[in-house]
Amino acid sequence: MKKFFAFCFTLSFGYIAFSQTLITYGTNTVSKDEFLKAYNKNKTPVTDKEMAIREYVELYSNFKLKVKEAQKLRLDTLPQIKYDVENFRNQIMENYLSDDKGLQRLVEEGLYRSKKDLHVIHFTIPAETDSNKAFLAAKDIVASLNKGSSDYQILASDMTTKYVPVMAADMGFITAFTLPYNYENLLYNTKPGAGTEPYRSKTAWHVFKVVEERPNPGKWKIAQVLFAFPPDASVETKAKLAKQADDVYALLLKGEDFGAIAKQYSEDKLTYLTGGELPEFTTGKFTPAFENEVFKLKRDGEISKPFATAYGYHIIKRISEHPVLDTSATNALYEMKQKILQDARINSEREKFANELLVKLGYKKSVLVKDADLYRYADSMLKNPDVNRVRIFPISNKPIISFRNESLKGEDWLKYISNLKTAVEQYNGEPTPLLWDKFVRNAAVNNYKKNLELYNADFKFQMQEFKEGNMLFEIMERNVWNKAFSDSAELVKMYNRNKTNYKWNESASVIMVNAATPAMATEVMQKMKDGATKKELMDRYSTELQLDSGRFELTQITGAENVKQPGAFSPITTNQDGTAFFVKFINFYPANQQRSFEEARGLVINDYQNELEKKWLVTLKQKYPVKVNEALLKEMYK
Repeated sequence: MKKFFAFCFTLSFGYIAFSQTLITYGTNTVSKDEFLKAYNKNKTPVTDKEMAIREYVELYSNFKLKVKEAQKLRLDTLPQIKYDVENFRNQIMENYLSDDKGLQRLVEEGLYRSKKDLHVIHFTIPAETDSNKAFLAAKDIVASLNKGSSDYQILASDMTTKYVPVMAADMGFITAFTLPYNYENLLYNTKPGAGTEPYRSKTAWHVFKVVEERPNPGKWKIAQVLFAFPPDASVETKAKLAKQADDVYALLLKGEDFGAIAKQYSEDKLTYLTGGELPEFTTGKFTPAFENEVFKLKRDGEISKPFATAYGYHIIKRISEHPVLDTSATNALYEMKQKILQDARINSEREKFANELLVKLGYKKSVLVKDADLYRYADSMLKNPDVNRVRIFPISNKPIISFRNESLKGEDWLKYISNLKTAVEQYNGEPTPLLWDKFVRNAAVNNYKKNLELYNADFKFQMQEFKEGNMLFEIMERNVWNKAFSDSAELVKMYNRNKTNYKWNESASVIMVNAATPAMATEVMQKMKDGATKKELMDRYSTELQLDSGRFELTQITGAENVKQPGAFSPITTNQDGTAFFVKFINFYPANQQRSFEEARGLVINDYQNELEKKWLVTLKQKYPVKVNEALLKEMYK
């Protein structure tokens, strides 16, 4: 019923200085650039470009008329709209706090690295007791690895004897985004067979060896039955669990449903209720021992023999497999960009971007306060970060830095220090001069955020798009949607006037079934065939099952193409979220049967909405006359 909102909400618009005017409505204008931005965002392939553009001029003009009326009614001042706009601003703002070129580099890098996995050995040398010896051990490990040393536990033992304790661990295969970005950079810049240079973290030195690389095996969806080892499981206990796993595997080979078996036997508390299905994963999510068994499964539906890991005995079933990132897909770049923006690696680009902002924002440091005083009073605040002490210092009311449209005082710096002391994730014990650099960059970013519309046209367009979309929704509800929905008397009149328009096409009465898993859908279908009632099914499956009944046109029913017999079932369809769907057909009806008012109510409401909207637009066009620059319009479709 609110289908027009979907169109309006996706419109994109903006003001480009000195652009030619294409549309005038009242005293307002729409530039050629604004119109083309909206048209190109929403256009579809057409055979008649002139007709397409002219139709869009009409749609866009109507949109602007409605928004203009909403502005006149000050709907943008409604508390809910103001809240939604500010919330949206905060959500999308982070996407504009990095350089586009830097972000693109990270996207291309992520796409490249996601295509291959690296088998990694990790040496850890704690540096808290003797950092010098730890570093010497790390250098010695690198030299040994590059000479071909491959018995990693013996190498770790030798280094422990010679220097300080060293631990070696086989990490199995990792891929992009598995490890922190600084480690990932080391590994993807190291050739197979070589060791990395020593890397220092806060508490240890690290050395990695890239043993080998392989193409990424993709994303996997599996289900499992787990027979978990209890703490300190004895040999006898493990043998008993192995026997139980073998017995259950025999049941699966005889055709028992995997989901039902998982519900009955699996001790994986997170998955047994959903047929044992694990969230989709790729390289590095689970231990190498587990992943190796997954990768042995070559076809969907294949079930593994029982195998052991440190957690217990597993039986797994392959559900699906596809590339980790389909670089040929149109949404691959978008998916990778979103992944980058949610990962810590974007911070390096944001730091670089913040430094560039200092120039863009006209940053200046005041000469009224000396560095020595900035650092001295900051050190005092670090020792006692009580924010109430900020005003006692002589620099509190003195300007310390400025941008073109803002000046910050000493109290802002000291409040920053006070807050930083309690923010463990931001404060790593850096010296005060480095904290000052952080403060300046942070102040620049905050200033940029507050004035982002002035600096970034795309952000301004997106904010205006969202705000006007919300205003449009509100005024459409007031003037069209709610009126049509609540005016029952007028709806009945419209139905009676246009009764012949409200007839059924070929249709069927059906029961639509949505189940939590494909296995459950199969089980429910069989029970329905055996005569189970709706109440019996709902009592058994509760919230995991949804049953809806009604009459629908055949074009609206998934799986109706080849079904014509009452009592028949459509094939089971698996949805993207892992749930499953099927339909039971109760009866079929020929075309051209008359719908009752209740059966046609949704269609009547939609027609009445269209009628109300047309009348409203006539009034708006009288109020804000629309004129189109025909000469400019013709240039656009030549």
